[in-house]
Amino acid sequence: MTIRVLVWGENRHEQVEPHVAEIYPDGMHNTIAAGVRDNLGAGATVATTTLDEPEHGLTDEVLAATDVLVWWGHAAHGEVDDKVVERVYQQVLAGMGLVVLHSGHWSKIFGKLMGTSCTLRWRSERDRELVWTVNPTHPIAQGVPHPIVIEQQEMYGEYFDIPVPDELIFISSFSGGEVFRSGCTFRRGHGKIFYFSPGDQDFPVYHHPDVRKVIANGVGWVNSERPERSVPTLLRYETGDFFNGHGYAGPIEEPTDA
Repeated sequence: MTIRVLVWGENRHEQVEPHVAEIYPDGMHNTIAAGVRDNLGAGATVATTTLDEPEHGLTDEVLAATDVLVWWGHAAHGEVDDKVVERVYQQVLAGMGLVVLHSGHWSKIFGKLMGTSCTLRWRSERDRELVWTVNPTHPIAQGVPHPIVIEQQEMYGEYFDIPVPDELIFISSFSGGEVFRSGCTFRRGHGKIFYFSPGDQDFPVYHHPDVRKVIANGVGWVNSERPERSVPTLLRYETGDFFNGHGYAGPIEEPTDA
């Protein structure tokens, strides 16, 4: 089946910083989308949307028609409407895949899904990053070198305040000696999440063929195989009929529900 992919980007740096516009003349979101298309070919249809679209381009209808959402944000996390964040959150719990890139670690949606501060150490001084594969049998690691060499990149370092990942696929090392858990997977509800840190507006990382390959592999992995999207629900199961649940549509919200 064709994976329906939506790449979401802030599209702010490209509008106000000439050096970013020079690196990404079509916007980072379109560069990321092109990498997914190049790697998945006919296996995916890839669209883009940005922060300044109505409802940030993430309406109920759009999300319902999206199998995998790819998220890049940095300077305007606070401008993302909480109602939209909740909408995306519910879709992930119901089974929509989510790929979070680089500074998206501090996005509202990633923080809500992780339940932690998601803070880290950083330095933007054209560091060399080496992305080492620590889980070579994982589907996301297929077809990429060990290590991936990124000549110019922002340093991200530990401690990275995230829950213990379900799977750690990549760790990165930097010229200052720092290390970072740069490729992690998580499961929330029926949805799968892949966080991948390489990629910054100041450097041409999203043109790097190996980085593009990893992102495309991540899209393929987080895509759900469930035939229908549904949020896990609380149901009552009777002893005499323990196959069929009933009685609740969701969490208890009012005293009378109890």
